[in-house]
This record gives sequence, structure tokens and C-alpha cells, in this order.
Amino acid sequence: MSGTTPGGGPKREPEQDPFSQPDEHAAQAPPPWRENQPPSWPGEDSGAPLNQPVQPTPKPIITAAKLMYVGALLSLIGGVFAILGRDAVREEAIRQDPDATASDIDAFVNTFTGFMVVVALFAVALWLWMASANKKGRSWARIVATILGGLNILFGLWGLTGGAFDIGTLINLISPVLAAVILYLLYRPESSEYYRQMSAKRF
Repeated sequence: MSGTTPGGGPKREPEQDPFSQPDEHAAQAPPPWRENQPPSWPGEDSGAPLNQPVQPTPKPIITAAKLMYVGALLSLIGGVFAILGRDAVREEAIRQDPDATASDIDAFVNTFTGFMVVVALFAVALWLWMASANKKGRSWARIVATILGGLNILFGLWGLTGGAFDIGTLINLISPVLAAVILYLLYRPESSEYYRQMSAKRF
């Protein structure tokens, strides 16, 4: 017998079966292409918060937008009455030019009525556009609303110098007051702060 102890020889590593299934519980290292990925930036679709709370629309601007809807309704009413008032336009045209032919009178009435309807529809679209843009805090919208409001007040007061009192005169009486109240609400301190914050958020 030799001096070696039983079992003292070198141990052999168990051979691995190449066809064996990998252990499900073994830790899997991430693929190398994911190790050096930069951190994802927060965005609308990333699921991460933007850390920018949504600025609530102040009450003066909400009220101003509602009054703009009223202005759109008044413009629409003015367009409807322009269509319904064709006979009055015809009578006025005949009074102004008694020698005009019937075809000339009809052409004038159709042109005048069509023009008034187009102006009314354009005014409706303008009121709605200004209401939407100012509710979103667009600073340029307040500037445009200021210019349009000033013109509304000017032409409204000029329209009051007419003769007969009709639906057009009533609208001309309401529109300047409506525009003045809207401008007052748009330039309230909380409204100005809202415009400032919304402009800073976009930049």
C-alpha cells in the first residue's frame, strides 16, 4: 500500500451536459447594449412626471371667455337679422335711388346681404378663436383681443350715431360694453400672472 490516503487524489469537475436546460433561477446579466444607456428623460409618453403642475385658468379669464361666447352669439344674431332684413334694405335702396332698375336693386340687396353674412360669420369665428387662445394663456391672444376690443368699442360708439333704433343699434350698444368688460378681465393681476406663467412654461 502506498502512503496516500484514500480519496486524496485530484477531484474531477463534473462534466456539463451541452443539451441540459439552463437553470431558471440563475441570475441573468443584462445585455451589454443596455449597460450604457442614458437615463430616460421625462416626457408626455414616458410615464415620468414632468414636475410642472398644470396651471389652472383663473376665474377672470374664464369669465372673459364666456363673454366672448356671448359676443359670438351676438354676431351670429346680427347675421341672421341681415338675412331677415332684406326687405328693409330694398326699401332703403329704392328710396336712395328711385330711378334704379329692379335688377340693380336686387343685385345691391344680394351683395349687401351676402357681405353682412360673411362679416357676421367671420366675427363669430374670431370671437371663438380669441376665447380658446386666451383660455390657454397665449400672450399674443391678449394683444390681439386688445386691438380688436378697441376697434369694437370705437365702431360700436360710432354706430350709435345712426338714426333709427333697431337690432343693429342694440348690438352696437352691447358690443362696446362687452369688449370693455372683457379687456378689464384680461388685464386683472391674476390674469397677467397666468399669461406670464404659461409663456414661461412654453420656453
